[in-house]
Amino acid sequence: MNKLINAIAAAGAAVLLAAPAARAAGYPDKPVTMIVPFVPGGSSDITARAVTPGLSQRLGQTFVVENKPGANSAIGAQALARATPDGYTMMVGSIGTFAINEALYKSLAYNPSKDFEYLTQAVRNPNVLVASPAFPASTVAELVAYAKKNPGKVSYASSGTGSSDHLSAVLFRQRTGSTGVDVPYRGGGAAIADLIGGQVNVSFQNLGAVQTHIKAGKLKALAITGESRAPELPDVPTLAEAGIKDMVVYSWQGFAVPRGTPRNVVQKLSEALRATLGEPKVKATLQGLGFEVVANTPQQFAAFQQAEVKRWKDVIQKSGIQLE
Repeated sequence: MNKLINAIAAAGAAVLLAAPAARAAGYPDKPVTMIVPFVPGGSSDITARAVTPGLSQRLGQTFVVENKPGANSAIGAQALARATPDGYTMMVGSIGTFAINEALYKSLAYNPSKDFEYLTQAVRNPNVLVASPAFPASTVAELVAYAKKNPGKVSYASSGTGSSDHLSAVLFRQRTGSTGVDVPYRGGGAAIADLIGGQVNVSFQNLGAVQTHIKAGKLKALAITGESRAPELPDVPTLAEAGIKDMVVYSWQGFAVPRGTPRNVVQKLSEALRATLGEPKVKATLQGLGFEVVANTPQQFAAFQQAEVKRWKDVIQKSGIQLE
């Protein structure tokens, strides 16, 4: 009798283990939800909507973008962390979602390093150190000299506490031994408007958000935070060229699914995403908005995410910034 019970139990366990694999083998057989943890119109939202047609065509199912903004992307990220790990819920998030938030928040409703399987780092773009036209400094050296001569007087606008533009400013002051005042706004648009108007002095803004203002003479570009000069602004030096070492910073977006999603589903989604990002039309659209397409593998993205967590944790701990 015991042998029969054990045999039935073993058979049941085998069926339970085989069921997810069987479902994964036919993936996808229903629509897939793509969470964007921000309001429509931002970089993550643009990235999501750029790839959904290609994903639908390649995988034969509808990919539905669902915006879940709030708490600096934590609401949407928590929804992904709690979703069934079957490949039918995925998310495109930012450097903040996947790296900065882990160190920034004292209590976070999800863990970027433990709750997700990473699919691909989709795109990246550098920040640009820009100044109000009325600000006396027009180069990095002049800015640093002015900040040291006027300690605590230079105002740095950002799209919010913990954003890549805010932390770029923090890192810049750490690297140069200078001081300044952070002025966080609710979004980059308001920060840029006040920068143009001269209410604040300088800012590290996303390339795509400020390049038209720079070309129109409404903002002065002092440096690019990328590894090399931006094709859109070939006359603007990198921070390294301006004498600031070890300060390459990119804002980036990437795709993830819940931890525990079957390996073959992760691979299938990643391959479809990378192929879609490589399409000439998609690539041209994203590049036209200032993005550089990365489209790396799950393993490469996971390693990069961990390196970014460590990097920004060091910056945040040195600065003493922490949010509840």
